[in-house]
Amino acid sequence: MGDHFQTIVDLDAAAADAPRLAERVLGLLVTEGVVLAERTDHVFGRHLPGPHWHKAAAPHDADREPTDGLTVHTGRTVFHGGQGEAEWVRCPRCAATTRLLDDGYGLIETAWPPYETAMGRWRETGEAGVDCPGCAVTVPLPDWTWSHDFYAFGYLGFEFWNWPEFTDDFRAMVAGALGGHRTVLVWGKL
Repeated sequence: MGDHFQTIVDLDAAAADAPRLAERVLGLLVTEGVVLAERTDHVFGRHLPGPHWHKAAAPHDADREPTDGLTVHTGRTVFHGGQGEAEWVRCPRCAATTRLLDDGYGLIETAWPPYETAMGRWRETGEAGVDCPGCAVTVPLPDWTWSHDFYAFGYLGFEFWNWPEFTDDFRAMVAGALGGHRTVLVWGKL
């Protein structure tokens, strides 16, 4: 079984803006009753589900009450899906797709190193790019598209542990509170 999480990552938030935006979204979620305002020492999420948690849940999953809470991440973070790896990565400029896993789901040793190096550099500095094998342009790491949104790079993320699947409307509500910033949903399991 294991524990799973859904993280709504703001792709546009700058480091300086992340705390203010986090408070805005948290305030909305508390007002809507999706989470409680009080912080806990709970292992999976500092803000436990509120009385109206179902406002976030997809209808087919709405009978599965969340068992854990929300943790808000502010600061430079490589958000990832936990178990496994991304199967491929796509250039946002030319749409060239690079396979990262072979048919047996092993890492393709020649494909992975540029992205791995860029991830380390991004963690340290917040700046990193990868040369696209298709168009030969150096593309900032956060701009690449990862299979199943396995990776996202940002300064703000809302990580919900063991919640039912989110609706598109809930994700749009969060994006709206972020001023229409681009968001991505990273889903994962431990």
